[in-house]
Amino acid sequence: MHRDHWQRKIAELDPETDYEQIARISAMHEFPWDSQQALSFALFRTYAVPSIGRLLFDTGEFTRAVQKRHDDTTILLERIAETGLESSEGRAGVRRMNQMHGSYDISHDDLRYVLATFVVTPARWVDRYGWRQITPAERLASVRYYQRLGRLMGISEIPADFAGFAELMDSYERENYAANAASRAVADSTLDLFVTFYPRPLRGVMRRFSVALLDDHLRAALGYPKPPRIISALAHGSLTARGRLVRRLPPRRRPKLLRDTHRVRSYPGGFMIEHLGTFPSTMPKQTGESLIT
Repeated sequence: MHRDHWQRKIAELDPETDYEQIARISAMHEFPWDSQQALSFALFRTYAVPSIGRLLFDTGEFTRAVQKRHDDTTILLERIAETGLESSEGRAGVRRMNQMHGSYDISHDDLRYVLATFVVTPARWVDRYGWRQITPAERLASVRYYQRLGRLMGISEIPADFAGFAELMDSYERENYAANAASRAVADSTLDLFVTFYPRPLRGVMRRFSVALLDDHLRAALGYPKPPRIISALAHGSLTARGRLVRRLPPRRRPKLLRDTHRVRSYPGGFMIEHLGTFPSTMPKQTGESLIT
């Protein structure tokens, strides 16, 4: 297989109709590690919105059971993408998310913002650190994928294109980011989990690198100090160097899934989509049982 094998495959597909296949190739063959990291940072940046940070803190799930919450989110999103939004398992995954979201008072504005982070953050990450730039077809396929996911989640006023998603994300952060103790507690708990993915001697360094990779306005809202210039340069430089190294590697033949790595630890014996996530005692029985088609 030539290094451009998957690029040529993507070029044969139509992002308007084959967006799920293109999204799978991009996330699971071309940029699996980058996509995984970028989505983690996408979720992390949502904590700085006080309404989101406080909700996550109040549930207690992101402080006392952060590993399971990480695993449930990873498996749900990955399994939906792997099997397809229109598949029975994909629909079961979306229904499970709708049931969880429906049991809390979450505004459409917050849901729309989170959706935007999933579109914009991975594209910006790959353009900055990936082994190649994201292609127009990959960018459009990501937009169409998350537009469809958003419709299945019942989210209104979804942006029409990537520029719309980018403007939504950036403006929402400008208008809503604010320091609060709950958001910081959730962020600290997430970072505590993240560093356990690395050998013990590297954990302090990885924590400092992670904070250095945060956008200035996100870091300020969460109350983390600005890192020394050398730490920031090393953090960003190491990712750039990794991209140049990956450029020399052969294409990935088999899809790489995060649930098959050591980072997902909660289900060594397997899982059922219907049993993932939270089940608040106040959850309405019918919440999320229907999907918008």
